[in-house]
Amino acid sequence: HEEARKISDWPHIDERFIEGRRRHILEEYAAIGELNTKGAQILVVGAGFIGVEWATELQHFFPKLSLTIIDFLPQCLGPLPAKAAAYCSKYMDKKGIKQYYNTKYDPDNAEFWKKIGLPQGKPEKEYVCIGVKASNYFMPAETLSDKGPGGGGWIHFNKYMQVTKKDGTVWGDGTVFAVGDCNYGCLGSPPNWEMPPVPKISYPGEEQALHAVKNMEIMHKGSKKLKATWWPWGAGMFATSLGPHDACFVLAANHEKGSGYMVNWWIPAALQKELIE
Repeated sequence: HEEARKISDWPHIDERFIEGRRRHILEEYAAIGELNTKGAQILVVGAGFIGVEWATELQHFFPKLSLTIIDFLPQCLGPLPAKAAAYCSKYMDKKGIKQYYNTKYDPDNAEFWKKIGLPQGKPEKEYVCIGVKASNYFMPAETLSDKGPGGGGWIHFNKYMQVTKKDGTVWGDGTVFAVGDCNYGCLGSPPNWEMPPVPKISYPGEEQALHAVKNMEIMHKGSKKLKATWWPWGAGMFATSLGPHDACFVLAANHEKGSGYMVNWWIPAALQKELIE
């Protein structure tokens, strides 16, 4: 944990505890309130579901902000279906959120700022919502990946969810399991995946935890016949909020680009997400 705080953008806050997270939220809320009063320009970098949700929440609760969102890809929501991307893009258009796609974030280039309608240069605030970063500082280096999203640091695991070393051998006599966001996220290598990359969202972690618990029960009974995990079906569900009163819901997505179906949207999808969360 001390290693993580050294490189944190808010090292004065200890987010291991609820009080630390509460203080961070209050600090950010107050700071955004001041920016809203000034009608400040805000740039959201990354138009995946996190960037889109953040931009639309800012627009709803702080309507005086001048918001811009960019992404390197040709549409928002990354690999999700075009229909869902179009729905979110139309919503942001309607709310006055400026969008720029096929655009690389290049803050040291004056032409970049002109391209996205900010010729004066950097806005008052930037939120970078691209990629993910491992925070597995508590684990021994022999269990952590040298590559992967954000430069590596993800916990190696096997098909039974047990933590392994870099060479694939079981670590900690097989009684330590890694589920959800913390693990490497896939098994095998492309194109012959044993399990393709799993999105780092909430539901897969819940299902993988169940798989791990089932194997703990098997081990507790003295058996070594553990059950292998699989690509969680819930990993293909994405509910993207567009402020508190609109959303879209994608079902049956997988690791293939553009897969899945937008099956719910508008107020019903917002209510669905409110119920789920």
